[in-house]
Amino acid sequence: MSQLGLLPRRAWASLLSQLLRPPCASCTGTVRCRSQDQESLQVAEPVLTSQLKPHQEKPNFIIKTPKGTRDLSPQQVLVREKILDLVVSCFKRHGAKGLDTPAFELKEILTEKYGEDSGLIYDLKDQGGELLSLRYDLTVPFARYLAMHKVKKMKRYQVGKVWRRESPAIVQGRYREFCQCDFDIAGQFDPMIPDAECLKIICEILNGLQLGDFHIKVSDRRIMDGMFAVCGVPESKFRAIGSSIDKLDKMSWKEVRHEMVAKKGLAPEVADRIGEYVQCHGGVSLVEQMFQDPRLTQSKQALEGLGDLKLLFEYLTSFGIAEKVSFDLSLARGLDYYTGVIYEAVLLQTPAQARDEPLNVGSVAAGGRYDGLVGMFDPKGHKVPCVGLSIGVERIFYIVEQRMKTSGEKVRTTETQVFVATPQKNFLLERMKLITELWDAGIKAEMLCKNNPKLLTQLHYCENMGIPLVVIIGEQELKEGIIKLRSVASREEVAIKRENLVVEIQKRLSES
Repeated sequence: MSQLGLLPRRAWASLLSQLLRPPCASCTGTVRCRSQDQESLQVAEPVLTSQLKPHQEKPNFIIKTPKGTRDLSPQQVLVREKILDLVVSCFKRHGAKGLDTPAFELKEILTEKYGEDSGLIYDLKDQGGELLSLRYDLTVPFARYLAMHKVKKMKRYQVGKVWRRESPAIVQGRYREFCQCDFDIAGQFDPMIPDAECLKIICEILNGLQLGDFHIKVSDRRIMDGMFAVCGVPESKFRAIGSSIDKLDKMSWKEVRHEMVAKKGLAPEVADRIGEYVQCHGGVSLVEQMFQDPRLTQSKQALEGLGDLKLLFEYLTSFGIAEKVSFDLSLARGLDYYTGVIYEAVLLQTPAQARDEPLNVGSVAAGGRYDGLVGMFDPKGHKVPCVGLSIGVERIFYIVEQRMKTSGEKVRTTETQVFVATPQKNFLLERMKLITELWDAGIKAEMLCKNNPKLLTQLHYCENMGIPLVVIIGEQELKEGIIKLRSVASREEVAIKRENLVVEIQKRLSES
């Protein structure tokens, strides 16, 4: 019989009532908090401990990254850094300031901003009295920042991770966690000047990355909404039908039409009228042609959009990029916050490239105008016109990776310029003194973290890591006050006075 069974009936009843007493308001666990009496706490703890069974054996599980995510190796990190450096340097060249926002926002900040894609937002478990969600993009947090700090004008760039709860297609550079690079111009300016600059930036970046030929599709949400209206689409279905149209880069018109009619309840004749427009694309001549369309010109907002596109093409001609841009009525951009010009950049492939490596990764840059988003966060509804772009870093990275694999190109994972070596034992302290001189001079230097490494091992390490220079110190060099400087590529060695070593290394590095 247990010791509890030997207790007098009155003591047993008292103990039972203490154990069953509800915890205080501040307590969330099974064990009672310290604000209650110690007697009940001492009894409750063994009861809780008895419920914890020790693990008899290690659970079976596969060590892997979560679905839609990945680790980046040192080689991959280096390639990505080079891509990001080029992108950010272009943003800075155009006068942008850096900005950073939290990885998660209040859930209400993000809801009802992305249309049908709102279901892809990652919600977090409430752990601090706030309902939070991981950011879906960098645009909505930027609009929240402008409204919160009452900023009326700003050119900003931001690089950061975003999260989307969708089925990932990793082979095409699509992930649930990925990096975005955004550039935005906020403020009241003359029409289409900021928009043209955004398109110019996309061209500069894609040309700089040398990804091959590309073109940018341009349209306007006002033209799309006007087209829907004159074709007979109910206003309540504008965004849903626009989301279907946005899939025309991945699906045929027949499939998109079926989705609009069978799944979204659009009348077949309305879908057919839409089909006459969304299969049109061209340059400024198509804009002029749409000005003559008897159906489309019935819409005031469509005419406003066409007028802005005509002005946009004039500015693009001045920027020297008009031939890279086409007016495409199939472009919809499914996000709800767009209000005007929208655009998307896609890579072009030659038939030979398409056979060699299937790089169908979709758009590599996109953006548009969102004049109403900031006003959604402002208590008084004050609007700040905005236009921006986002570079698809993951997709670009995927393309660069595939091309490097095809070419067999190798990447140095470190930037080490000099290696400090010795052919003799017991020279660790001298190596430390020497490498300190190099570090203090701003030279990127390494040495093996061993007391007595073999010289051949040290030289092989330099060759494998692509380190260009080796400085060698031994007994003879120490006596004569010199250092041997060795070129890894040519294997030539020269003796240099110890006091001249830093200057000589800097000279060689500047010449390379």
